[in-house]
Amino acid sequence: MEIKRKAKNLRDKLQQGIYKVINPVVHGMIKIGITPNIVTTIGFLGNLIGACMLIYAGICKESNLYSLIGWAGGIILLSSLFDMMDGQVARIGGLASTFGALYDSVLDRYSELVTLGAICFCLSENDYPIGAVITFAALIGSLMVSYVRARAEGLGLECKIGFMQRPERVVLTCLGLLVCGITATQAKHLSFDPMLLLIIPMGFIAIFANLTAFARIAYSRKQLLKK
Repeated sequence: MEIKRKAKNLRDKLQQGIYKVINPVVHGMIKIGITPNIVTTIGFLGNLIGACMLIYAGICKESNLYSLIGWAGGIILLSSLFDMMDGQVARIGGLASTFGALYDSVLDRYSELVTLGAICFCLSENDYPIGAVITFAALIGSLMVSYVRARAEGLGLECKIGFMQRPERVVLTCLGLLVCGITATQAKHLSFDPMLLLIIPMGFIAIFANLTAFARIAYSRKQLLKK
């Protein structure tokens, strides 16, 4: 429990630090009339661009493979900031709506699935079948974490427990892409395959996202038995 509490406190501190950086941009968006749904759409399109770069890297198999991976990671990381800004625009600007919450959740799922799907394709096409399977397991876990929460909330439960939630998954994915791309393009001689720097974070997501999904199932069961 103590570890979970410290992890939550660290996550909250990081979130507040990011808010301090993006809030001036948020206020500027509100002033020029940009709505939360527009911000959400921009974030999704950014993720889609990053995913397309990864798919291109898989199809073409060119020498700039790692450069494309690194750039995709940077674009997806930048797009994830829009995922945070849409909520801030809604709260600060008093523009929150029920549809906006639905739209945000749906595009968040689309963003994550197209990104992980593109990584899976890129790895598969560049002869990393095990890495592709691991990423596919990460995709399943990511989907099920959100699905279990949605089903629990449909039954009147609040189910936000678990370590590998969306922010953690996005950070791991972006860091994996960035570190893999930068290391492979900048280092002249490596004693290991730089693609491992992407596959290992995918492994963490695959393991802990699925564990989070099962933990939410067990938690929901306990709450339902109490009723």
